[in-house]
Amino acid sequence: MHLEILAQDVRYAMRALFRTPTFTLAAVLAMALGIGAGTAVFSVVDRILFRPLPYPNDSRLVSLGMMAPIAPQEFLLGYDYLDWRAASTPFESMGAWSGVSDCDLSDANPVRLQCGFVDAHLLPALGIQPILGRNFTTEEDQPRVPKVALISYGLWRSRFAGDAGIVGKSIPLDGRPAAIVGVLPPQFELPSLAPMDILVPQALDVPESVSRRSATILAVVGRLKPGASIEQARAALGPLFANSMKDVPPNFRKDVSLRIRPLRDVQIHDSRLASWILLAAVLAVLLIACANVANLLLARAAGRRRELAVRAALGAPRVRLVRQALTESLMLAAAGGIAGCALAALLLRGFVAIAPNGIPRLHEAAVDTRVLLFTFAISLAAGLLFGLAPALQSPRAETLAGWRTAGARSHFFRQALVAAQIAISVVLLAGAGLLLRSLWNLENQPLGMRVDGVMTATVELGRQYDSARRTAFFEAWEARLRQTPGINSAALVNALPPVTDVYLSMLYNAIGVAGRPQDRNGTGGTVAWRTVTPDYFAVLGIPVLRGRAFREDDRGADQNGVIVNEALAHRMFPGEDPLGKQIQPGRRGPWLTVLGVVSNVKNSGLVDDAGPEYYMVRKHAHDDPGRTATAIVRTTADPGGTARWLRAEVAALDPTAPVIVESMQQHVGNLAERPRFNAVLLGLFAGMGLLLAAIGLYGVVSFLVAQRTQEIGVRMALGATPAAIGGMVLRHAARATAAGAVLGAVGSFFALQLLGTMLFHVPARDPWTVAGVLAVLMAVAMLAAWVPARRAARVNPVEALRQE
Repeated sequence: MHLEILAQDVRYAMRALFRTPTFTLAAVLAMALGIGAGTAVFSVVDRILFRPLPYPNDSRLVSLGMMAPIAPQEFLLGYDYLDWRAASTPFESMGAWSGVSDCDLSDANPVRLQCGFVDAHLLPALGIQPILGRNFTTEEDQPRVPKVALISYGLWRSRFAGDAGIVGKSIPLDGRPAAIVGVLPPQFELPSLAPMDILVPQALDVPESVSRRSATILAVVGRLKPGASIEQARAALGPLFANSMKDVPPNFRKDVSLRIRPLRDVQIHDSRLASWILLAAVLAVLLIACANVANLLLARAAGRRRELAVRAALGAPRVRLVRQALTESLMLAAAGGIAGCALAALLLRGFVAIAPNGIPRLHEAAVDTRVLLFTFAISLAAGLLFGLAPALQSPRAETLAGWRTAGARSHFFRQALVAAQIAISVVLLAGAGLLLRSLWNLENQPLGMRVDGVMTATVELGRQYDSARRTAFFEAWEARLRQTPGINSAALVNALPPVTDVYLSMLYNAIGVAGRPQDRNGTGGTVAWRTVTPDYFAVLGIPVLRGRAFREDDRGADQNGVIVNEALAHRMFPGEDPLGKQIQPGRRGPWLTVLGVVSNVKNSGLVDDAGPEYYMVRKHAHDDPGRTATAIVRTTADPGGTARWLRAEVAALDPTAPVIVESMQQHVGNLAERPRFNAVLLGLFAGMGLLLAAIGLYGVVSFLVAQRTQEIGVRMALGATPAAIGGMVLRHAARATAAGAVLGAVGSFFALQLLGTMLFHVPARDPWTVAGVLAVLMAVAMLAAWVPARRAARVNPVEALRQE
């Protein structure tokens, strides 16, 4: 019986919707826009915030260690890790790794891969079992033993064609044979989410670590025992942390702290706030779409009052009429949800295409079963939300005689819905405006260097290169750079600004100054350092404020010069002339004499101010140059031709060495990718909201003109001018817009505070941004209302009165 009634309601709703194709199409498109945007963003955010990590009982996994200025995240030194792992704590197990770096598979078809260095306890701590073979043993996780490796599922399939007999075979890794002991499962990922192809043993030297003669920096993950909490773990690790602090110099201890947090927090890092804001933005767009469709349904219900009154007079119960109205709204929502899924797939593809690197698990985002369930839920909720108001309208008997007259309550409710759409649009537009202003400030700030006309080429040599071979390679590369016509100047540097690798930094209070006692008041923060060739400052146009830049004769073994930036000079030598002063980084090694002071250059990213920094010259064949170097050249030649030439110069020295070539402008621009992505997405959703709000206002004003056609005819017959009629309609639209604008401005005052940490040199409560948004919104609203106002002004009074 109930199914028959439901089938009748569905058939009736379909006939009613097909009789008004324009209304149906408009409602479905509005819902598709809101649901599609919501589904696309949820498919990304779900992977970041809600979906379980790919480890068994992932809620029990935490990252633990010490926080200190020398590292951006918590870490443990090798000997502390051994002590903490052996102690009785609320942890079931602990595992460690020291990062991922390039490695070379040097067989007949050599390729550069990513190798992760992990200890034998990491996979058991994560709850991961290889799908083939086994994990490392503790005997294999030692220095000076035969090399073994675990390969990723992707490498196993692509390089070894899924060979089931791969376990036990040997591969040449960085010039040494490594026996494959297992294949990792497809979903495996390192806790840091760093991409990797091969895992090799950490090979921590236990005797050296226990004796404190070596100190390897490790990232550590722990699995809590069932029922144990992070607070209990923190209390249990307190004594171990206090014991570890005994090895920290007393003046540094106040800058070191214990940190334990869920593993998810480590992985999502700074993506949490942006994810919540984008999710809130698309849900706001969905609310605007719901309000839009509710307005359409109210307008449609006003035109069907006579029909509903007849049905009520013939005995249709109130419940049946409400159920029929909700059936129609749910069918609209379902159609919008289906269209929204198709739109979500397109939007998601666009998100992935423009997204920067570093957004966790973005490549895994897809419109899968979980996301489809979310789409079904929001479609159902949206159908009930926008269908409730029309469904609750009571048909009145008097409408059988005067069914053209619109109810005041319904009219007020439609205006309220428009005001709500306007208010939400104001908040979205103001947020997008702030992010766009912040992005402009970020991209147009002074960097302290000239990036136009500069090309860069970065080379990381394989581990088969020893120190002597690395030195020979980079010296030959530098010589080739200088001999090429069309290159105005060229230099080598170990790390490009405006960022500095955390390992290319020094604690301020670990730098000795000749003639001064050691500062024992904390660490003093960090000081960046770079090794450069003499033309470095000329290539980047960095001004030398005092003294001089490096010269070729500074590269001799007996030369120990250093150049400091203005920030370090002011801090280290306040009120003094720094030239000729001597410093000793790390309080070991030779004393370095200050040769010059250069202007500050951004060295901690685009957001932070330029910090203290010193430069050392890249000497000729006397120091280990490291595996990585970047060539920077200033040229007036074609960038494409210069890029080809830079690659050719590297290939002439080693055809297998990978090289990354980009302009300096591209390099700097890449640092603003995340803010640009956030601004573009929020701007897109704000534009959707504004479009829907404008369409909603247009629909309400058009309905008002249609309902009051006879009144307008009477007014014009009594002498009202077309301008007065148009002004009356525009004033009506302006009232709803102004009410929404005021509500939106007040809402922005509170909501935009959430953007505070995402902004650069823009206050969250910026009145100029809100004022600009209100001006744009009023202009768009008046434009939307102008068309129906113009139609009202052209009403023919004779025809209008004849219709009455």
